[in-house]
Amino acid sequence: MRNFLPLRQPLIYLITKGELTDANFVANQNQTLQTIKIAVQNKIPLVQIREKQLSARLLFKLTAEIVAIAEKSNTKILVNDRADIALAANAHGVHLTEKSLSATIIRANFPADFIIGVSAHSLEKVLEAKNQQADFAVFSSIFATPNKGEPRGLKVLQTICEAAKPFPVIGLGGINETNYQSVIKVSNGLAAIRFLNETENLRKLGEEFYR
Repeated sequence: MRNFLPLRQPLIYLITKGELTDANFVANQNQTLQTIKIAVQNKIPLVQIREKQLSARLLFKLTAEIVAIAEKSNTKILVNDRADIALAANAHGVHLTEKSLSATIIRANFPADFIIGVSAHSLEKVLEAKNQQADFAVFSSIFATPNKGEPRGLKVLQTICEAAKPFPVIGLGGINETNYQSVIKVSNGLAAIRFLNETENLRKLGEEFYR
């Protein structure tokens, strides 16, 4: 069995906003880079570059710059879907969606230490990710999130985490300053876009969990 993600827990997983395009890249990339600098400074374990609107060329450029920021830190950088770009830019891994290549294919064809995260919306998909030698799964949505259907809730998250042990499962969806602690109590961590792109929240979580 794979020795799952040897990072400090809880696994706080910053996901970038996804607002960068080729047209606004020059003007707006620095905001993304500054947010990630603060995440690295505060020892946030995981960052996902989720900029699906960027061309491959600019996604590679952004990833390489972010990897340089995280160099000599314990923060691991993953790229959404594009394992090829992650590898080319020396990122630490990939985050796979339901439309991506399977974790089995990535595990068989990429370096042994390449980190694989997987999005999952059911216990079946979480256990599939575990069996395919992914490193962790992100289960969603926990709380109400626009356009994401009915929230699954903390009890379902807890049940899935118990069933998947020791495989790490983290919660995503509707997480904010009022409920993040409840997610961490029942799972291996949390992922967020809005909540974690507020730099004060990164500082707060860094102080709370990693100092």
